[in-house]
Amino acid sequence: MTKFLAQNSASRFSNLSLQPASGRLNQVFLRMGITASLLGALICSGLAQAQNNAKAKPVDFIVAVVNSEPITNNEVQNLKLRLEKQLQPGTPAPSSQVLAQQALDQLINEKSQLQQARDNGIRIDDTEVDQTELNIARQNQVSKEELYKRVGLEGLSVNAFRDQLRTQLMISRLREREVDNRARISDTDVEQYIQSQQAGKSVTSNQLDINLAMILIAVPENGSDKEVADLKIKAQEISQRAKRGESFTTLAQTFSQASDKGANGGEMGLRSADRYPTLFIESTQSLSKGDVTDPVRSGAGFHILKVLEKRQSGASNVLIVQTRARHILLRMSADLTEAAARARLLTYKQRIQTGTDFADLARQFSQDGSAAAGGELGWSSPGQFVPEFEEVMASLRPGQVSEPLISRFGAHLIQVMERREVPLSIREQREMVRTQLREKKIEELYSAWVEELRGRAYIELRDPPQ
Repeated sequence: MTKFLAQNSASRFSNLSLQPASGRLNQVFLRMGITASLLGALICSGLAQAQNNAKAKPVDFIVAVVNSEPITNNEVQNLKLRLEKQLQPGTPAPSSQVLAQQALDQLINEKSQLQQARDNGIRIDDTEVDQTELNIARQNQVSKEELYKRVGLEGLSVNAFRDQLRTQLMISRLREREVDNRARISDTDVEQYIQSQQAGKSVTSNQLDINLAMILIAVPENGSDKEVADLKIKAQEISQRAKRGESFTTLAQTFSQASDKGANGGEMGLRSADRYPTLFIESTQSLSKGDVTDPVRSGAGFHILKVLEKRQSGASNVLIVQTRARHILLRMSADLTEAAARARLLTYKQRIQTGTDFADLARQFSQDGSAAAGGELGWSSPGQFVPEFEEVMASLRPGQVSEPLISRFGAHLIQVMERREVPLSIREQREMVRTQLREKKIEELYSAWVEELRGRAYIELRDPPQ
């Protein structure tokens, strides 16, 4: 089902969202990967118009010049207003002066990036803006006309909305070229990170799971020195035989004087380290799987220990939720509009609810390669499908059928069949580490790049007129 795999090469704006409530337009751009600094500028022009409809527009003035482009006081004040609205309820609000400075800094950063994008020849044509609008609308299951209505509630005209989308697309394209493509994480980086994490963890009960096998050569409570010495020699001989490759299980069953008489080959079971004597953990701390200790003396006698398994707690217990689902796909065309596809899928859903088998309908009507398998997509992990598809799938209970969904591929009807929790493999865990390291590196590179870009720009700050 490769056509539904998440595609990094697709528009990075494919998972935009627009909430209908006034004041939530910022969610669109935050999910686009646009920073808050760019968000404020995106809405300020339209918001200013909406705010000033009922009152005379105040006299504006220039507060800064970036190279040859001005930043006005109205821009700063409008972005400041947006920053205030973005504060979480109960969060201490910065002073008005601090917010104004943050707004000015963000606008300066945006100006310098936009100028650099133009200098690098980055252009965004109308087709790309159209596609971004369409992705936003489809993600939110609305038409373009409804999208424009909701944008209007935020104070943006259609033209202003499209112009600012174009601006943010240019800046995002520049960031991809100048920053994202430089954030490479090697296998060595991943390995060093894992080792550093492990080095920072002591081998304690809540960090280590271990499975040991034991042979006990008991020492009488009042044994003489000669008896103890003879028993130590015996234990050393058994240890050497085990180290040479003799079966530890056989040796345990033959010689162990533990309470279980070496049953199960002396195996004590996988458990957290705090459930073993400290002496055992200290004796095996530097050993690997399959290694055998020299005899270890305790009050009970001499112990020969073999490491059967050792792992960091949770190292193989990182669980993810997988979903097994199926779908029916209808592709839009000149003969099948989006509205018609939705209506057709609704009739399929009604038939399913009255007893028709989902798989039969998928085989008959679905236009996806999975149709022959009754629409089954197999077990999928988070991130495997495009966001608009996965978001709806994740909201369904097993057995539940979705409402018609529009994605970049067409119209879908989804049914979740079952879910399960599965552990991530070592390879998958390493890829998670790689992704985390890359995201961190991108943010570090981006911050440094913005500072460098700003440092190269001519910035003039101006006092307000008296």
